Amino acid sequence: MNRLRRLATAVATTALALALAACSGLPTSGPVNAGQPIADDRGDSFPVFAPNGPAKDATPQQIVEGFIAAGSGPQGTWATARQFLAPGFDWNPRAGVTVYAPGDRDLVATGEHDFTLTVRPVATIDAAGELSAEAGEIPLSYSLAKQDDGQWRITDAPQGVVLDRNFFAIVYGAYSLQFFDPSWTYLVPDQRWFPRQYATTSIATALVNGGPSEWLQGAVATAFTDAARLATQAVPLQSGIASVALQDGARQLDQTVLDRMQTQLEASLKPAGVNAVDMMSAEQLLSATPVAVRETRVDSRPLVRTAEAFGFLSGTSVVTIPGLSEALLQIDAQDIEVSVDRTTAAVRNSAGAAMRVTTSGAAVLDARPGLLAPSIDPNGYIWTVPQDAPSAVRAFAAGAGNGIEIADAWPGAQQILSQRVSRDGTRIAAIVRGGDGYALWVAGILRNRDGAPTGFGTPKVLAQLPASASGLAWVDASTVAALTTQTGDPYLYTQSIGGFAETVRTPALVTTVAGGAQSGGLRVRDSTGELYSRGGANWQHVASGIVVLAQQQGTP
Repeated sequence: MNRLRRLATAVATTALALALAACSGLPTSGPVNAGQPIADDRGDSFPVFAPNGPAKDATPQQIVEGFIAAGSGPQGTWATARQFLAPGFDWNPRAGVTVYAPGDRDLVATGEHDFTLTVRPVATIDAAGELSAEAGEIPLSYSLAKQDDGQWRITDAPQGVVLDRNFFAIVYGAYSLQFFDPSWTYLVPDQRWFPRQYATTSIATALVNGGPSEWLQGAVATAFTDAARLATQAVPLQSGIASVALQDGARQLDQTVLDRMQTQLEASLKPAGVNAVDMMSAEQLLSATPVAVRETRVDSRPLVRTAEAFGFLSGTSVVTIPGLSEALLQIDAQDIEVSVDRTTAAVRNSAGAAMRVTTSGAAVLDARPGLLAPSIDPNGYIWTVPQDAPSAVRAFAAGAGNGIEIADAWPGAQQILSQRVSRDGTRIAAIVRGGDGYALWVAGILRNRDGAPTGFGTPKVLAQLPASASGLAWVDASTVAALTTQTGDPYLYTQSIGGFAETVRTPALVTTVAGGAQSGGLRVRDSTGELYSRGGANWQHVASGIVVLAQQQGTP
């Protein structure tokens, strides 16, 4: 082992020890040990657990406890966990993961050789790696039988593994499969969770042989077809290069399709430490070059309206947008969202009407009572909805009169408090009130060949919120943020789509949140016109006299 390899191993071992020490919910004794970090062929290491197998003459409860703990060791396709099983019992650890808060579980005997584990999960992961928020309790049943050698083994158990959140965060990693929007302009992330040890193969398999999550189906596109599925079950990684073997039909695909496939693979595998991808078919290298895609990053400067100007706040001055700033100053605006090309703004005026404001003028689009702040997508459609009519969503095209009615929008919602379209135009997020209280939802936007919206996909519940919320904003391509309260205190609730949430307390009286160039660049405005920027865990005062904190939908 060379010096760099030894150093990587030492760093990973230290990181694991610190992680374990910081996790108060982890057991301090029992059948799980910190194993030696696994080093891949690039020399990088990541920590793993080395759970113990069954002890001789272990009791039925010890066997069940050991089996559950062995879910933290995916080495050899969970070879250690399989030692607790009776011959003939077919257990699939890849069927999913039940993730619970540390210590929030109970294992009780329901018979001489039957047990029930009751957990209160924070999330579940399905076989495709998709995370869903969960609430309430889940009972999991285990049965055992004594074998011919006198040892107890499990004859029936739930498919998948059960992990507390601290173990889960070390064993599994979040990886975004990258799909295209229907115009092949943007890459759209679809976050999944896979064992870190098998990340490369898991990502490639889910992308090439699978497809987008159910809620995204119809809203995004993929270059992979039945003619280009994986030819092998493994994706080897050597010197940072992943070799993806495809079926023979891939050689018949045209160059544009191959280039898009290469783009999706490289972008999806990069977070797993892959530096390059070789697409192979019949042992021949397929020539392909990644295509150019448009980024969804926004200007790092806050976009604001003051009493005298509209534009990007730079120090103590405002840098105006030629043409558009002048037009917006003629409107008494409550809310402003500016298009990616900065020629158009979706505005809610002081009368509550939704407007389209361009460099050449302004027009009222929707004057229904109770409208929320409008949102504009990359195709120029401006989206509106009344607060007390969540299903009455409309999308207005440039130059068109009546808006397009979106049938069956937000089914089951009784009220909607905020709605925002993603910067790539493929998704729409909302804060809704339903029978279970307030929640954060997201849905895919379905469009026809001309890019006109035709409906929503099945909404996905991202999270139940602790209280009423407002001020929804897209932080980046895979994260949304909302302003809410906990025990009466104001908080910023930041939710990863397909992942977990975090909360941070905000200054008092905040009413608006806007995304920045990165997750740490969020801005909030309070009801007195004070503007704050988040830097790490703290908020810094930026400016006073801000009339409107505007939303950006990208950069030209």
